[in-house]
Amino acid sequence: MERTVIIHGKHYSISKLLGHGKGGYSYLAFHNGAPVVIKQIHHEPCDYYTFGNKIEAEQHDYNLLKDAGIRIPEMIDIDIENEYIVKEYIEGNTVFELIKENNPVSVYIEQAKEMAAKAKDAGLNIDYFPTNFVVHGDLIYYVDYECNAYMEEWSFENWGITYWSRTAEFEAFLREHHS
Repeated sequence: MERTVIIHGKHYSISKLLGHGKGGYSYLAFHNGAPVVIKQIHHEPCDYYTFGNKIEAEQHDYNLLKDAGIRIPEMIDIDIENEYIVKEYIEGNTVFELIKENNPVSVYIEQAKEMAAKAKDAGLNIDYFPTNFVVHGDLIYYVDYECNAYMEEWSFENWGITYWSRTAEFEAFLREHHS
């Protein structure tokens, strides 16, 4: 997968795909030997979500999350024209991977609830799906920048928690996407 992306004159060597979401592809990349995440916005259709300008939304949401005190990776750079974001790389497994491997995540559920309270206080919901949370040390980081206006039905307690253990919904997602 080795390729180079140039963002504002800096060369980033793409190492591997980390994930693919509604808004883009995230890659592990290196600049001067240091790991970063490069998110490249895509314009693929999404049946259940409507987007405006994705790159501007990412920048806007990043600022909302920072102001709300949500633990997220730093945005290092953003190339609006070419739709790239350079983020701090948070090393670790996702909560999804831990659940899939039957590892306990109760301590991380408590941290997710704390993040959810901060988000709600700011009038926001974040995407509580466990692939969006990376464990580094003893802390979880919300590695996506997506947030939306708070709605009770999409809160952690009403929606997110559904996927934070080996529930029927989690198992169905595994069968659908990881067969």
